[in-house]
Amino acid sequence: MAKNNKNCSFCGRPESQVEFFIMGQDGAHICNECAVQAAEIVKENSSKKSNLPNLQKEELPKPTEIKEYLDQYVIGQNEAKKYLSVAVYNHYKRLMQAKTSDDVEIEKSNIIMVGYTGTGKTLLAKTIAKKLHVPFTIVDATVLTEAGYVGEDIESILTRLLQVADYDVKAAERGIVFIDEIDKIARKGDNPSITRDVSGEGVQQGLLKLLEGAVVNVPPQGGRKHPDQKMIAVNTQNILFVCGGAFDGIEKKIASRLNTRVVGYNAAKEHEQIDKHNMLQYIAPQDLKSFGLIPEIIGRLPILTYLEPLDRSALRRILTEPKNSIIKQYTKLFAMDDIELNFDESVLEYIVDKAIEFKLGARGLRSITETIMMDEMYEMPSKNEKKLTILLPYAQSKIEKTNVNRLKIA
Repeated sequence: MAKNNKNCSFCGRPESQVEFFIMGQDGAHICNECAVQAAEIVKENSSKKSNLPNLQKEELPKPTEIKEYLDQYVIGQNEAKKYLSVAVYNHYKRLMQAKTSDDVEIEKSNIIMVGYTGTGKTLLAKTIAKKLHVPFTIVDATVLTEAGYVGEDIESILTRLLQVADYDVKAAERGIVFIDEIDKIARKGDNPSITRDVSGEGVQQGLLKLLEGAVVNVPPQGGRKHPDQKMIAVNTQNILFVCGGAFDGIEKKIASRLNTRVVGYNAAKEHEQIDKHNMLQYIAPQDLKSFGLIPEIIGRLPILTYLEPLDRSALRRILTEPKNSIIKQYTKLFAMDDIELNFDESVLEYIVDKAIEFKLGARGLRSITETIMMDEMYEMPSKNEKKLTILLPYAQSKIEKTNVNRLKIA
């Protein structure tokens, strides 16, 4: 502690007006309030410095390493994993590029992933977020509307990214955004309507500047803009956008395009080789345009990849193998009531069969298992039994009694 009649070397206040002094060399003193302010200044300046430019190329996760990491959590989808791994790796290199005499500037390559419901689009995004050294956020396109209408403005996407980056603008400007349900903002009709399509084509028009790269004024707390609200300017030039959607019904667009070329013997031979059970593998940008995405937004999503439908073996593995698998979740729920839960192997096969029948993908596994287990989850906590084994006849009876039509996709 400082002696009497000493003043703070920063603000000049005497010891009698502050709680305490911190004494330094040569008789210098700093009061507790100035020390707190100095710490805040140091923290603010430190947050503005990026760790990424200091990374060496050797330290970046290679595409094969990123895919190996995804393999630990997501089963199958090797094609989508490869595209996503390369895009993230190139995004890192793009952020590290230095100006050279050849004037070659690497442009970002936004991605759009198309896949049936329950194939793992969102899971891929959530998993890869754990591996990244840049801010990452997932937003839902279904809530977006044009400015001035009920819903969220386009800028709310960047608000989420800012929040993840702890409002470090420089860090947010190097981030990655996953826009889920991008197919829900497709144009509602084939031709432009005289009425405003505020949650469809209007949102696509608003997304153009974000995807291409522009300085956008973002409300820091989200919500609607108003004159008194302080805005934060965010440059989207280096933000990588990954979009995902189910595009339900786009198979008809693909099939229609492929059929138009069925003329002559050679074309007929090519048509016979088409895998009708996985039409998404033939998807092309013109199919997205036919579905309702405007050409401008398709051009700003140059990398197009697809997720394969989950086959029977993949669904069976998803049911039990992951750390957070559905069966392990139910086993833990019953264990919390000191009940040992077991599933007969035939029950697991039955659940997979029903998921394939209802065309619900991995999400269907949870719906079907919940239907089978509901009565036992209701009754078992009140019983004295400490062991429960689910057998095939019981599972079949529960599914047959339930209105399974609500599980099906038309």
